[in-house]
Amino acid sequence: MREKKKIMREVFINKMAIQTKVVKEIKKDTKALAFSPITENLARLGYGARGLIYGMIGILALMVALSKSGKLEDQQGVIASIGQQPIGRILLGIILIGLIGYSLWGLIRAFFDPLHKGKDFKGILTRVGFFISAAAYAILILPTYNYIFSNPNAAQNGAQGVQLQNIISTIFTIPLGKYIVGIIGLAFLGTGAYQVYKGLRHNFAERFNPYALSTKQVRIVKIIGRIGTLGRSVVFFLVGLFLMFAAYSSNSSKAKGIDGVLLVILQQPYGHYLLGIVALGLIAFGAYSIIGGFWFKFKR
Repeated sequence: MREKKKIMREVFINKMAIQTKVVKEIKKDTKALAFSPITENLARLGYGARGLIYGMIGILALMVALSKSGKLEDQQGVIASIGQQPIGRILLGIILIGLIGYSLWGLIRAFFDPLHKGKDFKGILTRVGFFISAAAYAILILPTYNYIFSNPNAAQNGAQGVQLQNIISTIFTIPLGKYIVGIIGLAFLGTGAYQVYKGLRHNFAERFNPYALSTKQVRIVKIIGRIGTLGRSVVFFLVGLFLMFAAYSSNSSKAKGIDGVLLVILQQPYGHYLLGIVALGLIAFGAYSIIGGFWFKFKR
């Protein structure tokens, strides 16, 4: 009996040793994948796609602010607008690859932590943010693909706001649904607040590797990035605020997407000026992201 127990213990120890070795190998391979040229290039393309989308949202909003006409668009609306241009579907093909790359990079950052954010409270929040970001851009993949190939459910302006309201309506049907919506709203409010903190802190863009820029160029790029980050924080904060209104009233129609919150800004006193300021911020964020696609390098 003792001999049998000894053998079983040795087998168990050997299994644990093998599992530990496998886990270490997986972590090693994952880190290698995360910093591989393919992943890095996909992430770069993703930053460029993100920048183009936000930049166009800002440009269209600025046109509305200046001319008091035109149409405010969300991310899907911009994708549809790009598709309507000459060689638009070719551009959307590039954007589609960028969206896939950025989503994959977000998942890698969230689950495998190649950037060493850690498992403390701040690190977990940051990694949750990476996951939310990955999900937000992954949602755009199918509508973009459908638009390229003229399939049903292709990208169109206003679709994201409708989708958001439908999701909120579904959440309201489950137990404690309004509290879940409230938590989501708080998450957006927190993200907006973090964007403000990130834009104002002294070590903004600490992962920026200016290997191809002069000191003056780095300073200019960081100023653009700060303005853009602060501009986007307004959008995140307002999306979160309207989610809180929806949760409080149990009314999904209170929730608003990007185009919805931009319209709310426009409808305020001096709304054209306020919208113009936010639009310039979104344009700056778009430019900063596109620049990042060319001149950012992931630091190990």
